[in-house]
Amino acid sequence: MPKGRVARIDTDIEYSRRPEVIQYITKKYGAGNVCRIVTFGTMAAKMVLKDVGRVLGKTPGYTAVLANAIPTAPGMTIEKALEMSPDFKSLYETDPRAKEIIDIGKRLEGNKRHSSQHACGLVISPSAVSDFLPTSLEIDKETKEKGLTSQVTMSEVEELSLIKMDLLGLKTMGVIHEVVDTVQRNYGKEAVLKLIGTSRDEFHYQDIPLNDRKVYQMLARGETGAVFQLESGGMTKLITQMFADIDTLPDDRLDECFERLIAAVALYRPGPMDFIPAYIRGKNSAGKITYDCPQLEPILSPTYGCIVYQEQVMQIVRDLAGYTLGRSDLVRRAMSKKKQSVMEQERKNFVYGNPKEHVLGCVANGIDEKVANKIYDEMIDFAKYAFNKSHAAAYAVIAYQTAYLKYYYPLEYMAALMTSVQDHV
Repeated sequence: MPKGRVARIDTDIEYSRRPEVIQYITKKYGAGNVCRIVTFGTMAAKMVLKDVGRVLGKTPGYTAVLANAIPTAPGMTIEKALEMSPDFKSLYETDPRAKEIIDIGKRLEGNKRHSSQHACGLVISPSAVSDFLPTSLEIDKETKEKGLTSQVTMSEVEELSLIKMDLLGLKTMGVIHEVVDTVQRNYGKEAVLKLIGTSRDEFHYQDIPLNDRKVYQMLARGETGAVFQLESGGMTKLITQMFADIDTLPDDRLDECFERLIAAVALYRPGPMDFIPAYIRGKNSAGKITYDCPQLEPILSPTYGCIVYQEQVMQIVRDLAGYTLGRSDLVRRAMSKKKQSVMEQERKNFVYGNPKEHVLGCVANGIDEKVANKIYDEMIDFAKYAFNKSHAAAYAVIAYQTAYLKYYYPLEYMAALMTSVQDHV
């Protein structure tokens, strides 16, 4: 198979219309040039015992008792369960039937159990997909039509010179559209258009202003329930800190609020979360921020001295160490994929340079060796789980739009939200 650089497109679309997008792509590029991606379910600790028990002729009730003795926790294995659960260990040591099932289960655990289609993945090839990878003909679980599915997993597909698309369906986008339709029916088109201040003759959710003080005041009070991305307790606390000054913020600075919302979406996740206290301190005392070297100030001043976005990592290696655009993206990818060997090699290039690769290096750029290593350590800590700004901004737009609709049209918004999850109640 040909190998090359990963070509990947990630996009979020309205959940209910996702099948339409898949059908459009298939029609545009040809059914033979488009395929879904296979994913394999594995035999986890509980399931493998039920499967083995069934094959050995044990009753479902007995195997359920055995499986239920395994603690429910992420990454649980049979060996861990034997160490953690006295009841499970007792069954293993005193019941020959249980010992037989568990011993066989330990040998089978982790093996492939079944295949299905990846929830989001789609591959597009320049000619027939079968020229590049093995495929099978399957019924698409969403479009209900026959189509190709790869027989290699997502990680293997990413190593091929093909375009891979992740089409993530968001129910929230459908909620927004439902509210837009409902409020126009309830209040009339003119009243809605007047509220958002648009010159269009239709209410488009893209026209919702992003600098409404009342909406940010609602968020500052901690009223984030049912707001996309902002509902958790930790995020609510962060949002109240982000907009604590909203009552006194001048009108000409209200646009800063949306930038803060973007930063909140990017920061509130493992890794970048460690930078939240420093971000809040910087926001509250921007004049007291210090930078490890002068070159960092124009890159980090918009985020109060903190690394918040992947684009900032790329800018740092370019401005401080002379990386090219392409090479800076390789560093970002290595950090996000936690490729330790690549990161350590790039540390040397970042600090000391690499003439063969046309990398100047921080030291040659007048930056102290210890300072350069400190900056690199911070980039590694941040980049493990970091968002790019474009992704964070898109999510922040949806978060703000749901907050806006919740504030001005609470009945319609909550009704649409509950309708969207009625099948899961």
